[in-house]
Parts: sequence; C-alpha cells; structure tokens
Amino acid sequence: MATLKQIRQRIRAAKNTQSITRAMKLVAAARLTKAKNRVEEARPYSEKMYEFILSVGGAGELPPHPLLDRRPNVKKVALVLITAERGLCGSYNTNLLKTAQRWLDTQSTEKTLVSVGKKGNLFFSKRGYEVSHAFTVPTAGADLSDAVTLTNTISEMFTNGEVDAVYLCYSKFISAIRQEPKVIQLLPIEPPQLEEGEAAAQGKEYAFEPKPEDLLTLLLPKYLLTVTYQALLESSASEHGSRMTAMSSATDNAGKMIGELTLTANRVRQAAITTEILEIVAGAEALKS
Repeated sequence: MATLKQIRQRIRAAKNTQSITRAMKLVAAARLTKAKNRVEEARPYSEKMYEFILSVGGAGELPPHPLLDRRPNVKKVALVLITAERGLCGSYNTNLLKTAQRWLDTQSTEKTLVSVGKKGNLFFSKRGYEVSHAFTVPTAGADLSDAVTLTNTISEMFTNGEVDAVYLCYSKFISAIRQEPKVIQLLPIEPPQLEEGEAAAQGKEYAFEPKPEDLLTLLLPKYLLTVTYQALLESSASEHGSRMTAMSSATDNAGKMIGELTLTANRVRQAAITTEILEIVAGAEALKS
C-alpha cells in the first residue's frame, strides 16, 4: 500500500494537472465561441452560393471549363485532409484519420495527400503515403488567405494533370460535443442539378445576364473557394469544441481522483495515528507489569 507521502505527492500532481486542463478548457471555450460565430456567419453565404450555382447550372448547358473536366480514365486521386496541429482534443483527430484511412483503402488508383494540419501529415507520412503538399493551421483558425492558398494549390494539381480528381476530408461542426467527419468530392466540380419539379417547388425563376454559361465560368472558381473555406471554418470549430469537451472531462476526472486520493490519505493517516496510540498504550501496559 502507498505511504502517506506518496499519496500526497499524487494529490499534488493531480491538482497541477487539473489546473492545466481547466485553463485549456477556458481557452478552448473562448476560441470555440469565435470559431462558431465564423461558421454561422459564413454558412448563409455558402448556402446562397450553392443555391445560385444550382439555379445557373439548371438554366443552360455546362460550359467547357478546366474545373469541370471529368476524365474517363482516373489514374491518380488526391485527398485533402484537414486535421489539427496539436493533440489533446478528444477523438477529433482519431475520427478524421480513421475516416481518411477507410476512404483511401477503397481507392484502387494511385493516391496522394494534401495535408492541412500536422497530425494528418505525421500519421500518413509514417505509413508510407505520398504527401505532396503540407500546410499548417494557425492557432486562431484558418482565414480567407489560407483558403485561397489551398484552393490555388489543388486547382493547379487538377488542371495541370497531376491528379484526375480531388476529394476533401474534414469535420462538419454540429455542436461542441458532436462533429461529423465527411469526405466530399472537390474536383472535378459537379454543379448541383435541379431535380424534375424542384424548380417549381422553389417558386423562384431568374433571368440571367450574361448567359448562364458565362456566369458559371466566372463562378466556378469562387464556388470551389467557398467550399474549401467553409470546410476550414467547420474544422476549426470542430477542433475547439472537441478540445473543450475533452478538457472539461479531464478536469472533472482529476477532481474525482483528488477526492478519492484525499479520502485514502485520511484513512492512511488515521490508521497511522491508531497504530501509534496502540503502541503507546502497549508500552505503558508493559511498564506497569
């Protein structure tokens, strides 16, 4: 059984850990609030862009465009994987890495990765996967310039023929305790099409100037940027939400451990006092006899 000194050392260590996890929880909560606000502010724009592409795509023939180039013989695909720079964020990184690994296992073609975040880069580099590009994620979260850089990189890879398709693996933010890893196709862009009767159900008709084909040519790069930027924002909010939840749980567990260790220390101390009293009484009785 541990001595009283050892138990007290464990209590001090648990209290130190609790102080760290509590501070990390507060920092993550503050960052989550900002990241959540950014996601909620960006979603209406993303939804309107999707709606507009939907309307334009259903109003005319799709124009020839490098980002629409569907290649009949897909030889190589790229997966853009967005993970965190650091750990201590619960199952956030693990769930993303598992989702990416399962998707890669289903691909029979040659594969390469575009890593956004250190965790994904380290994981797949150690397992022998090709990582053609690696980007870091700012602590405060990605901004529009990061999305532009990433979008330009994957656009060049696709239009130059380096890869024949590009997919994106990220975590969709639902709440602080729930994030949903997803894999979606980025390139070639498949403009959403209105189903039969859906246009009438929407109750909206647009007159386009210039022609829908010309509008699509202008909007497709912006649409790709919008999807990429939204994924970066969703991932940032998911990371901070997962970290806040993990640190909250760790703080609570440390508190329970401190309580249990304190109770054990009191029992050991009481047992030691009882033993000393018994020894004193036994010594006194021995002197009397």
